[in-house]
Amino acid sequence: MTAPSKSAHLLGQKIGMTRVYDENGVSSPVTVIKVTPNTVTQIRTQEVDGYSAVQLGAGDIKPRNSTMPLIGHDAKAGVAPRRKHREFRVEDGQESNWELGQELTVSVFDDVKYVDVIGTSIGKGFAGGMKRWGFKGQLASHGVERKHRSPGSIGGHGNNAGKSGRIKKGKKMAGHMGTRRITMRSLDVIRVDAENDLLLVKGPVPGHNNSWVEIRPATRLYRSKAAKVANG
Repeated sequence: MTAPSKSAHLLGQKIGMTRVYDENGVSSPVTVIKVTPNTVTQIRTQEVDGYSAVQLGAGDIKPRNSTMPLIGHDAKAGVAPRRKHREFRVEDGQESNWELGQELTVSVFDDVKYVDVIGTSIGKGFAGGMKRWGFKGQLASHGVERKHRSPGSIGGHGNNAGKSGRIKKGKKMAGHMGTRRITMRSLDVIRVDAENDLLLVKGPVPGHNNSWVEIRPATRLYRSKAAKVANG
């Protein structure tokens, strides 16, 4: 039994970027994602859990590097321990499209033109205003103090209308940058290589090389791409 491609979510690892050429010689920058077969490790139902969802496991891991609860959890599905687990919500009643221990390969995206890729962005540590928010910095002309990358004064943005006069929350300042959950929407599927478990998508994918990402059919298309799908 194969899950419908429109409901398919898979886990994969970002390999890196390269470029490929189509039959007309046009090059496209692509990100290569390694999508080894995902295994259904748990099925949640409305009657038992109060919601419908499917849990997938991906990636091999030595039992000694896993934990006893996870080993037992995956054993219930009749599979070896998996390195990554992720749960995806499905519509009520749709969980019957999956079976415990079922394998899903990258071929479920054969008829999908656009996908969303979700991952954790690369951590940049503590960054200043120019790097984090794109501030232009202070003037570098004669007489300016040597603090050209400083964000400048923020006191004028305080609000003392019956309050403490502190800066509003969300003020753009220096701070921790990166390591956030990022969703890249409507990436073109350039090639599906089922033989080598590879998915090639046009454009950037969040995260460093070898990081894990989630892949799903695009849930909201941009206007230009929606028009292409409507016109066939």
